[in-house]
Amino acid sequence: MPLIPPNRTALIAFALGLVAACGFAPLELWPLTLLCLAGLILLVGQADNLRRATCLGWWFGLGNFCLGLNWIATAFTYQAAMPAWLGWVAVFLLSLYLAIFPALASGVAWLFSRGKNFTLPFFFAASWTASELLRASVFTGFAWNPIAAIWAPVWPIRGLSAYIGTYGLSGLTLLFAGLIWLALTSRKAQLTLVAILALGLASAFIPHTNITAPANTPLLRVVQPNIGQDRKWDEAQTADNYHRLSSLSGKPEPRPRLLLWPEVAVPALLEQDPLARHSIASLLGPHDAMLLGAEALKFDAQGNPVAASNSTFGLDPLGRLFGRYDKAHLVPYGEYLPMRPVLSYLGLSRLAPGDMDFDAGPGPRDINVPGIGRVGIQICYEIIFSGHVVDRANRPAFIFNPSNDAWFGRWGPPQHLAQARLRATEEGLPVVRSTPTGISAVVDADGQLLASLPWRTAGAIEHLLPPAHAPTLFARYGNILPWLLVLFLGAIGFASRRRAS
Repeated sequence: MPLIPPNRTALIAFALGLVAACGFAPLELWPLTLLCLAGLILLVGQADNLRRATCLGWWFGLGNFCLGLNWIATAFTYQAAMPAWLGWVAVFLLSLYLAIFPALASGVAWLFSRGKNFTLPFFFAASWTASELLRASVFTGFAWNPIAAIWAPVWPIRGLSAYIGTYGLSGLTLLFAGLIWLALTSRKAQLTLVAILALGLASAFIPHTNITAPANTPLLRVVQPNIGQDRKWDEAQTADNYHRLSSLSGKPEPRPRLLLWPEVAVPALLEQDPLARHSIASLLGPHDAMLLGAEALKFDAQGNPVAASNSTFGLDPLGRLFGRYDKAHLVPYGEYLPMRPVLSYLGLSRLAPGDMDFDAGPGPRDINVPGIGRVGIQICYEIIFSGHVVDRANRPAFIFNPSNDAWFGRWGPPQHLAQARLRATEEGLPVVRSTPTGISAVVDADGQLLASLPWRTAGAIEHLLPPAHAPTLFARYGNILPWLLVLFLGAIGFASRRRAS
């Protein structure tokens, strides 16, 4: 059987996917995403068999991921082991795989709706929610750009994620889009659209309980040195890189400060290098503290390095390390090479410098910062995994997201920030990002952007730590909620199909 349906609907679905990607950052043309999703659901509803419906979802996904993930190609320009053009091949191949998930959503929605137009949006919303939950977990998961990410800059719609999570919000988005074209002829669809809009607006007026901030709330100092990937590991640039970091760190103040540097901000092995620790600690006042990224090594009994980890360390003014977090959700092909013996033989390498793969840490953990309390750490890519960013038994005061987006092109950094804003809203916790080239930011517990530094701009943010909310519904129950929404939407779909019979 040919994969491409024997008509133009496949091309239309691919074009709809391309345009739908414009709703994500940096373009943020979210009305186009809604219209394109409505177009996809219309096409699937008119499909005459399961194979065609599934293929339409696949072509939509292929277009959406090829454009939305174009930033991945840029990563290949920062290493010499593989040609830069291979980056575009990687984007295409990854999109071929990721398109399976919207294909499954389309096929399942068509199968259960069986030509009943009013039920299709409910089944589509349920199956799409389930497909995003699966995409975030299958083969370690790749949760980048869930549909709900289009709402990161839109309040109060973004606020719904505090109750149903990001994947649940994606489901409601699909339901809304599916009802758009039905609303032209169906009063039931019109009433349902109004109800969804009212739900979104009402979420803005649900009061949150803030956790009272202490009188000595620390001053955050977020450093963005504008050190690109091309100079980060260049030994000739080490002194200048350190000068940039130190000059942007400012001077000690009477108020306690928390100094925040990016992911792998320094090339030194802090646990083995007291000189580097004391040099960095000299930037701190007597009541300050610091969180910064660096690599750590594990050694065998003979003292030979056997593994590395991407870590964040806490440093006090005396040059002592008071905490360490090891990144748990590693980037395939970036921080480790799957099937290394086979792929190395074929000439492939990981994109991060070095031949030694990183070891994964144990999962969400806090660092207890003197004078502040618990700080949750999520390094770079980890922040995109909804429901997996906080140690729920030890809720932190905020989440620190040190990152290195320097090799993610023009589209990657704003998309990364958008997903960090959703994590803040879901968990009711501020999120603070420090990156070498941008976009560094302070985000409050509602996902509101309080301060940020532009892409490829050196600078620093000084801002008081925003207060956290009391645990949200999502913070208490996590991804159980979007799974319950899947069941609820599916039940409505079955009930509506029975009434229509």
